[in-house]
Amino acid sequence: MKKTFALALALVMVLGMLVGCGGSGGGTEPAAQPATTQPATGTAQPAAQPAAPAASDPMADLIAAAKAEGELVVYGSCEEDYLAAACANFEKLYGIKTQYQRLSTGEVPTKIEEENGNPSADVWFGGTNNPYDTAAAKDLLDNSYTPINASHLTKDIYKDPSGYWYGIYTGILGFMANKGELDRLGLAAPQTWDDLLKPEYKGLIWLSNYNTAGTAKLVINTMLQMKGHDEGIKYLVELDKNIQVYTKSGSGPSKNVGTGECVIGIGFLHDGITQIVDNGYDNVQLIIPADGTSCEIGPVAIFKGAKHMAAAKLFMEYALSPDCVELAANNGSYQFLVIDNAQQPQQAIDFGLDPSLVWDGYDFADAAANTATYVEEVMAALNGGDDRFKTE
Repeated sequence: MKKTFALALALVMVLGMLVGCGGSGGGTEPAAQPATTQPATGTAQPAAQPAAPAASDPMADLIAAAKAEGELVVYGSCEEDYLAAACANFEKLYGIKTQYQRLSTGEVPTKIEEENGNPSADVWFGGTNNPYDTAAAKDLLDNSYTPINASHLTKDIYKDPSGYWYGIYTGILGFMANKGELDRLGLAAPQTWDDLLKPEYKGLIWLSNYNTAGTAKLVINTMLQMKGHDEGIKYLVELDKNIQVYTKSGSGPSKNVGTGECVIGIGFLHDGITQIVDNGYDNVQLIIPADGTSCEIGPVAIFKGAKHMAAAKLFMEYALSPDCVELAANNGSYQFLVIDNAQQPQQAIDFGLDPSLVWDGYDFADAAANTATYVEEVMAALNGGDDRFKTE
């Protein structure tokens, strides 16, 4: 009996000791914590966390998608040497087969509209912005992509407010005159738009065709805005009496001034620089009209329904980069550039073709909305035009 009691007492004491060692009441060691909450210096390490996904590079993704398509078709309305160089360099940089065709800015919307949502080209490059506005109004352009490089544009006017096109250069509208021919005829060079109406210039002036050339459409908008709608149309009817030739392309007059076939040409003055610098016609005089003038914006745009959309978007980025626009001056195109990270052509600077000399009252929105109507009104005032307007 005594032995049984002693054994029971001993067992109780052992159990008490075990409970005391395992409790937290008077111990100095903290209770065990999960491994994931141990400090970095402890023996237990945090559980591995899933790695964050790598940040996507939009340009790298776009380049990869464009290369996967492998092809691009460009309609260009700038001068063909520049167009060819720009397309060749794009193909070299990205390994994308690039085809191009040179068309006047008036021809492109007509061609794309006839293709009825199945355009034969992906992008439109260069020319003047008025026909781009016409194309946008007819739902022929795509505005779903905003180029990253558009952040380098120096002014808001160098892009369409709705994102249908983005500018790559600007050029000043003016006069080019053959100094030798004027001297031979005993005439002074015109200094204003009104001077062009003088009877002594009859049969001496060349202008591009209102139906086919963006340059001529800019002339219409400039005159109707500077002089008022009705007076502007009257002016163009009077000017028609002195016009010898209406050329299909806007650069047509400039190409004939140096030879003297055209004595006075109306067009973009950078085209005159090409004749002086590249073709050696130092008899060409460049004139910024003293009564004011306007400028073109040479854009790039994607056609709605483009078959190679990724390549088209990549070309938009390329067109707004120094890789593209700085090729112009090496290929006979001396427009002022409109992105802040490109070097201006020295020739344009040397000839004083400063865009700040352009009349600041030109209304791009009015031109975008009404150019097609204005062309119809002018042609109606000219009774449809005579044989000088035939393009075939």
